[in-house]
Amino acid sequence: MKIFRNPVRQLTFGFSLCLGLAPVGFMLAQTAEAADSPAASGDKVPLVIKLPSPAFKGTPKDIQLSTFVEPLSDKPRPPMMVPPGLKNIAPGAKLTCSDKNATSEALAKVTDGDKEASEQSIIYLRKGTQWIQMDFGSPQEIFAVVIWHAHNSAKVYHDVIVQIADDQDFLQNVKTIFNNDQGNNSGLGVGTDREYFEIHEGKLIDTKGVTARYMRFFSKGSTESALNEYTEIEVYGRPAK
Repeated sequence: MKIFRNPVRQLTFGFSLCLGLAPVGFMLAQTAEAADSPAASGDKVPLVIKLPSPAFKGTPKDIQLSTFVEPLSDKPRPPMMVPPGLKNIAPGAKLTCSDKNATSEALAKVTDGDKEASEQSIIYLRKGTQWIQMDFGSPQEIFAVVIWHAHNSAKVYHDVIVQIADDQDFLQNVKTIFNNDQGNNSGLGVGTDREYFEIHEGKLIDTKGVTARYMRFFSKGSTESALNEYTEIEVYGRPAK
């Protein structure tokens, strides 16, 4: 797959060297180090997310979009500030899925750390509203979620919904923390969030320290396909007190 390089970043790097400034890579390394120090910003630090390589550039003109889609930005996403010491707790979670054809080996790809836009990195779920569920084993304070459905091309996923609950059947204390299903097509309530383009940065959701043991991630196809694709999900949190 052809990877498009970002000429702006290359120019920035060269310009920094000409001025005697620190190169971009050094600045990113400093940001990662700062995330381990509470002194970075009072009692909060930048959330450091390891990003995959970008796989496309620009927006295809043949995609039919609603007015509720976030514009595709060409600027890096600003860092989210979170409490220090958070970990990605997704790799330790028990995974289940609404699609009974999805094997445990396939579901394991969702938390294996491989976020690249390659065919072997993506799992496919059947058509219609489908979900992947995580059981963290005990209540966790969750501050951020990052979802990569599939960023191998510019596409918009529909009915992206994230819910938490106190039980595995999602009957007790169910709360919705993200919902861009503005037409209630999946029957989980009218969403107030906007649809968005899948890009290599993934979708970062501020969950504001909610406490949950169980978390579900819904979707209902995209502008490219009726199938549901997932590449990686990261959940940043800590054990609840």
